[in-house]
Amino acid sequence: MHWRNLHISNKGSRRRRIKSCSASFLLALISVGLTGCETQAVHLDAMNTNGRDGGGPVPSYDSLMRIGVAARNGGDFVNALGVFRRAAEVNPQDPTALVASGDMLVKLGSIDEAIVAYNNALLRDPQNQPALVGRARATLLTGKPALALEPLSRAYAQTPDDPKVLLLLGVSNDLSGQSAEAQAFYRRGLAITPGDPALTVDLALSLALNGDYTTSIDVLRPVAMAPSGSGQERQTLALVYGLNGNSTEAARLNRIDLDDAAVEHNLAYYATLRGLNPEARRRAILSTGGIGS
Repeated sequence: MHWRNLHISNKGSRRRRIKSCSASFLLALISVGLTGCETQAVHLDAMNTNGRDGGGPVPSYDSLMRIGVAARNGGDFVNALGVFRRAAEVNPQDPTALVASGDMLVKLGSIDEAIVAYNNALLRDPQNQPALVGRARATLLTGKPALALEPLSRAYAQTPDDPKVLLLLGVSNDLSGQSAEAQAFYRRGLAITPGDPALTVDLALSLALNGDYTTSIDVLRPVAMAPSGSGQERQTLALVYGLNGNSTEAARLNRIDLDDAAVEHNLAYYATLRGLNPEARRRAILSTGGIGS
């Protein structure tokens, strides 16, 4: 449920610049994660392969999948999608290429098409875990968390200790207003992978949305303030302090990453949130993509 509404700017060489990501699960990132920041695409001529126009041997399914993975890893999601779709034509019974196509469609923002791809994969293998998880993530991006629970329940039945499934179950329940259930899933995930940043941030925000700021800070602070802590995690901690009325600590955390104008922007926003009633505050945070990974 990563916080995405913070004012983020460049302070030059004196401060680290924090990338502004679009919301993954309402959205995000997910980390999880619901999509994150992407690097500049490195375009490959991934379809320059003998056989696609009948001019040479037809590339094998395995070869196409290797080319698609290389394009995906290089950030060239458009070419990767084309190659994975070609692989699905070469071997229509294997759901792997369909899942990979769905993943690329999510990256490209074509969520409805992604859901179709995941559903086609599930027609071939109803228990395919990546397809179930992918469909759940894509469904969360449509703003329909209740519909994500069906594939997630099937995924959970197969792998009840999968932290990614537990995270998505937490997000789905949080977005459906079932905070206690959500927090139980986050805590179960953290029992399996202690200190996991996505699970930690989502649990902390879930607690904060329900007014338990002390526990939220206790959960998030060790991760956010660790040497490996990210600007996103520090700014989420600043948000929690701000919601709790501790503007001094919120400002101190903001200044680690942000310039003075951005700090003032965030402090004013925290004050606005504090002025809302609990339900209105929750809706305001959720509407900006506050929950999701």
